[in-house]
Amino acid sequence: MRRFDSDPRLHLRAMSPLEPARQLSRAVGSLLFSDPVCGVYNPLDYAWEAHAEYVRRFATGPKRVLFLGMNPGPWGMAQTGVPFGEVAAVRDWMGIRTRVGRPAYEHPKRPIQGFDCPKSEVSGRRLWGLFRERFGSAPAFFKDHFVLNYCPLVFMGRTGANITPDKIPAPETNALFKACDTHLLEMIRLLSPQFLVGVGGFAEGRLRDILPPGLTLCRILHPSPASPAANRDWAGTATRQLKDQGVWE
Repeated sequence: MRRFDSDPRLHLRAMSPLEPARQLSRAVGSLLFSDPVCGVYNPLDYAWEAHAEYVRRFATGPKRVLFLGMNPGPWGMAQTGVPFGEVAAVRDWMGIRTRVGRPAYEHPKRPIQGFDCPKSEVSGRRLWGLFRERFGSAPAFFKDHFVLNYCPLVFMGRTGANITPDKIPAPETNALFKACDTHLLEMIRLLSPQFLVGVGGFAEGRLRDILPPGLTLCRILHPSPASPAANRDWAGTATRQLKDQGVWE
C-alpha cells in the first residue's frame, strides 16, 4: 500500500471511509458565505443515510482509479447524497434508496425531493451511463473505481441559480478548500489509487495542488450540458481520454 506520511494532513486516524465524510460535513457545515451566495445545501447532512450507504457498499478496499468531480448538482447529489447522483442511476443501478431529509434552508426553485425527484441530472446520467455501458454492473465498476466530489456543498444565488465553487471569492473559499483537501487526501490514503482523474478542469486543478508522490494525474471532459463539447458524444470523448492516459485499456 502506498504511504504519504510526509504530508501532515494525512495523519487523521479514520476508522472507516465514513469518518472522513463526517469530519468534512462538520467542517463545512459552520462556514458562512456572502453574495453572490444566498443559500447553501449540505447533502452530507440531510442526505447522510444515502451517502453513507454509497460509501459502505463501494469504498471497500483499494481502488485503481479515483474520479473526482467539483460539487453536487441540484438534481443529482443534492437529491441523493451520491456524487453525480442522478436518481435513476443511484436507485436502479447502484441499488441505493434511503430516506432523505430536508435542509434547514430550502430555496423554492431548488426543492429537495430525494429519490422522488422527477428531474434528471444530465452530468450524472452521462457519467454513470458510461460506466454502466462499459462495466455492466455497479459491483464490477466499483471493484477498481470510486467517484468522489471535491466539495460537498451546493451553492445557490438569489434566483436559485447554481453557483460553482470556482465562482466564490477566494477569501471565502480558504477554509472550504482546506477542509476539502483534508478529506480528499484522507480518501486517497484509504483507497490507495494509482490514477486520480479530474472530471473537468476545476477538479484536476484541486488534485494537482495536493498531488501525493507516485500517483498519476489525469483529466476527462466534464459531462455538463453547459459545455458544448460535452454535448457531442461525451461518452466517446471521455473513453478516448481515459484510454490515451492509460487509465483504461
